[in-house]
Amino acid sequence: MRYFEDFQVGQVHELGSYVVTREEILAFARQYDPQPFHIDEEAGRQSIYGSIIASGWQTAAICHRLLVRGVLEDSSSMGSPGLDELRWLRPVRPGDTLSARIEVLESTPSRSKPDRGSIKIRMEVRNQQGEVVMTESPIALFRRRPTTT
Repeated sequence: MRYFEDFQVGQVHELGSYVVTREEILAFARQYDPQPFHIDEEAGRQSIYGSIIASGWQTAAICHRLLVRGVLEDSSSMGSPGLDELRWLRPVRPGDTLSARIEVLESTPSRSKPDRGSIKIRMEVRNQQGEVVMTESPIALFRRRPTTT
């Protein structure tokens, strides 16, 4: 179990990888982001992207899945009050393998609630060519390590 104290500024965590399929891109986009270049092959070919691409929101959701599996599911995570930045830098295409990593930027104990603290991280997602496709800077809340008496 990881607690607030286990996240040190400068620490890096590799979060694993995920292969994005055409079927997932289409299903996600049909339900949540039905823009033509996400749901229609011909519209994708005629767009500035040259093919269908994943919704940026899908990329963010995949990244979050990697974060949960790589860090949060074995931690004292208490959720998040939000994020300061989210950037989609390159399109994600069917067959891309996305890998993610985080770096701890800030670690701040709560002044009003001594049982917790917040961690600001920078998350970077790359495709199989090593190109950065997305970055974000979320803030996460974690319980502090229980004291033993």
